[in-house]
Amino acid sequence: MLKKICVITGGANGIGRCLVETFVAHSEHVAFIDKDKKAGEKLAGQLGDRVTFMHGDIADETMLGIFAKYVIDRFGSIDCLINNAAVSHKGILSDCSFSDFSHALRVGVVAPYMLAKLFRDHFAPGASIINISSTRAFMSSADTESYSAAKGAINALTHALAVSLAGRARVNSISPGWIDTSRYRFPSTEPVHPDQDRRQHPARRVGKPEDIAELALFLSKEKAGFITGQNFTVDGGMTVQMIYHDEDGWSFNPDSV
Repeated sequence: MLKKICVITGGANGIGRCLVETFVAHSEHVAFIDKDKKAGEKLAGQLGDRVTFMHGDIADETMLGIFAKYVIDRFGSIDCLINNAAVSHKGILSDCSFSDFSHALRVGVVAPYMLAKLFRDHFAPGASIINISSTRAFMSSADTESYSAAKGAINALTHALAVSLAGRARVNSISPGWIDTSRYRFPSTEPVHPDQDRRQHPARRVGKPEDIAELALFLSKEKAGFITGQNFTVDGGMTVQMIYHDEDGWSFNPDSV
């Protein structure tokens, strides 16, 4: 077990839940925050006394201060901050409002910045920050502006913080592609994907939350001590595959667009 104190946002479901479970197995203690009170309390109850759950919305500055103060007062310092929480309010085709767009940015960018600021003087030697971004930071489908903008911004925040926090904490980001989180929302469900879904990925499968959690765990370790300011795309190769009409089984029908 690593003697580490890990802080995770959005840890009650999906990739966040996998991150909590993974880091509990390798850390001294994990403190996580989420808006989903029922799921958060259930997960904390399952994992035991090495987990602390706080119910709250990280879009609220007061809540961020309460959460950070609790962690600092209890542990004194932290070894790893994982900014995982995100929200989508779709985009311009759905008439995403000013307040909804702002909310997506508060959760996805402002909160990670503020937590880095609140913990700035309390990072243990060798500490790291890991921001969960998305391949939507680099490529988009229609009507995703609120989420895509937040993810593009978190990548820029990553390299900026890596420079500003040099000597205090390493800062990296992970950009997942298609990650099937159904098993972490509905534990009795075993994901089943059609052959087309699997084979469109050069890795020949859809991603799992563990693909993200294991990389995050590595980035938090001393073995990754020379890595900072970087983004790691974990998408089974989808963003490097060129797509042209009538190649590799792909076809384009402009009448359907």
